[in-house]
Amino acid sequence: MTYNDKILSVAPMMDWTDRHCRYFHRLLSPHARLYTEMVTAPAVLHGDRARLLGFDASEHPVALQLGGSVPAELAEAARIGEDCGYDEINLNVGCPSDRVQSGRFGACLMREPALVAECYAAMQAAVRVPVTIKCRIGVDEQDAEEDLRRFVRIVQAAGCTVFIVHARKAWLQGLSPKENRDIPPLDYDRVYRLKRECPQLQIHINGGISAVADVTAHLAEVDGVMLGRTAYHEPYRLAEIEAALWGTPLPERDAVVAAMQPYVMRYLAAGGRLQHVSRHLLGLYQGLPGGRAWRRSLSENAHRADAGFEVIEAALAARRRGELAHAA
Repeated sequence: MTYNDKILSVAPMMDWTDRHCRYFHRLLSPHARLYTEMVTAPAVLHGDRARLLGFDASEHPVALQLGGSVPAELAEAARIGEDCGYDEINLNVGCPSDRVQSGRFGACLMREPALVAECYAAMQAAVRVPVTIKCRIGVDEQDAEEDLRRFVRIVQAAGCTVFIVHARKAWLQGLSPKENRDIPPLDYDRVYRLKRECPQLQIHINGGISAVADVTAHLAEVDGVMLGRTAYHEPYRLAEIEAALWGTPLPERDAVVAAMQPYVMRYLAAGGRLQHVSRHLLGLYQGLPGGRAWRRSLSENAHRADAGFEVIEAALAARRRGELAHAA
């Protein structure tokens, strides 16, 4: 899959889109582009790279999202990411957390488009894979229309051609990171106008998107759609969107669980804990009879130090009992 083929992706989400989550999501959608959690450039340079950057080959196409604001650090981190096999390097210009602001990266960088352009140019010069930008439509007092246009114009001049735009402002003063995911109103039309004004750019939209019909409607206006929390809390939605866009047969949910077994067994054999993987599976039966029993069984038992795949099998059995009870 080339970058230009990308029309569906799963957003980088802190504490959620780790390697286990991405492996699971790949089973549900063979075509979606997957993103790592944000990793800071200093962590890549000085941290445990095997832990921070390791991924399974089945995850391709997979992108590494970096956070930072020092061009030389970001360039070196991007080079390391490419050497690890990532298909894309993405620069975070959208995260509103306090920790990110104190480090002068994330959404606060929308106020410094010239610095973002410098960071982008350094990163792209260091790698052959595409470097992309994920941003908001603005921050705080910025005018979403004029300031986003100016931001994109300056970063585009450095060579960037792909922008993934979360269609909300980030309020860095007065709202928590959690509130920033819901309270600022969505402005999809602003992203659509950006695409019409810059038809030569690839513009991807993110924020509050869940239904298959919503995805297809957005794709009539922009080049790609990025799913966030829906992909995590209702992961089977990924399979439904995959089927609608590419005609991929819908997998049985139980078959997806069975396909996870070899991966889980390898991870456990290497010393891992079941809960590190199973927590990402909790929403697989969301909205179905027995879904609550599945979540409860996993939540109550996967944390045990000796928990093995039999805990997942027991949760499947609990789900089936719940399904039968509902039907009775």
